[in-house]
Amino acid sequence: MRKLSSFKTQTANSLTKWHQIRNPFRIAFNFCIIFLCRYLPSFTLKRFLLRLTGMKIGKNVSVAALVMLDFFWPELIEIKDNSIIGFGATVLAHEFLIKEYRTGKVIIGKNVLIGANSTVLAGVELGDNSVIGSMSLVNSDVPENSFFAGIPARFVKKI
Repeated sequence: MRKLSSFKTQTANSLTKWHQIRNPFRIAFNFCIIFLCRYLPSFTLKRFLLRLTGMKIGKNVSVAALVMLDFFWPELIEIKDNSIIGFGATVLAHEFLIKEYRTGKVIIGKNVLIGANSTVLAGVELGDNSVIGSMSLVNSDVPENSFFAGIPARFVKKI
């Protein structure tokens, strides 16, 4: 089960009022940093820049090319030591719905591998030493030492 905080809005579409929910200048700053990091080859520089957005990034974290990290609430993302986020993966810490929006912490444990083109939704925790198969949709917590894959991601085997 995802751990999310829900916030009601008065509009017919919560995304139309995003600028009232978050500071547009902060969003622009976060977007520029995260977009730049999609193309930077240096993992050291990526870690430094991503920390400027408020993300908690551990030691030896590798964020591959074209990874899209949440730029609305990057401070809700924590990636612990020695983890790898594969090519083109997406990590979200929010979701805008029609009459509400939701936010949730994303915690990626130590030594986690997220396969290429996978999506991790808001409010999910990936346990230490877990592996997410390529092109998976992670919409629930993943226990440590587990391999999950598919849409939605399901338990495959213990590692």
